[in-house]
Amino acid sequence: MIAIVDYGRGNLGSVEKAFERLGLPAVVTQDADVVDAADATVLPGDGAFHDAMTNLDRLGLTPAVHRALDGRRPFLGICLGYQLLFTTSEEFGDGRGLAVIPGVVRRFPRGRKIPHMGWNGVTHGGRLRAFEGIPEGAYYYFVHSYYPVVEEADGLRVAWCDYGIPFAAAIERGPVWATQFHPEKSQRWGLRLLENFAALVRAPNVERSQVPSRTGHPRIEPASRAPLQ
Repeated sequence: MIAIVDYGRGNLGSVEKAFERLGLPAVVTQDADVVDAADATVLPGDGAFHDAMTNLDRLGLTPAVHRALDGRRPFLGICLGYQLLFTTSEEFGDGRGLAVIPGVVRRFPRGRKIPHMGWNGVTHGGRLRAFEGIPEGAYYYFVHSYYPVVEEADGLRVAWCDYGIPFAAAIERGPVWATQFHPEKSQRWGLRLLENFAALVRAPNVERSQVPSRTGHPRIEPASRAPLQ
């Protein structure tokens, strides 16, 4: 069973229905015990970073989310749920995140329309298991005004997008995956990414940290910065 964490932010029903289509039972919950008992956890959401962290604390969910991020079970962060994994955010003043992935969440610089809303291509280079079977440059649906500046960390792999500046569109560290875009709203390739996550949930523990090496998805070392476009 997948626990979809409900902290009062975002349309959780679309995420739940996406997993139902894949034959994976999922439940939207505010119960920390349900999160602890789940086979995998999804942290979706949209809205303000500080409000989200406040709600997680108020509902007593922060410790359970931290336990879900210990690398022993699959975890998927989506949009705001992705940004919350980072150390801090500059949104409405500095605020502390879950601090699982080193980095800071910053507002896009002037020069492009904000928020970044709509379809954009993602470059993954075969580095992430999340993108197995997904072509380079596949388009995903984004809605966000802030983006994470990711610091280097052991085992961390990054997929990139460009919106005036290159930014980390997705990260993966072992069974912990997260995307700035909305896979549940991204049609064919979003569904494929969720299928890959479902395969991770079903996989034995020993297979959960393997790096993809399929034909057309070369096995390479993680990059510390975005590829040149």
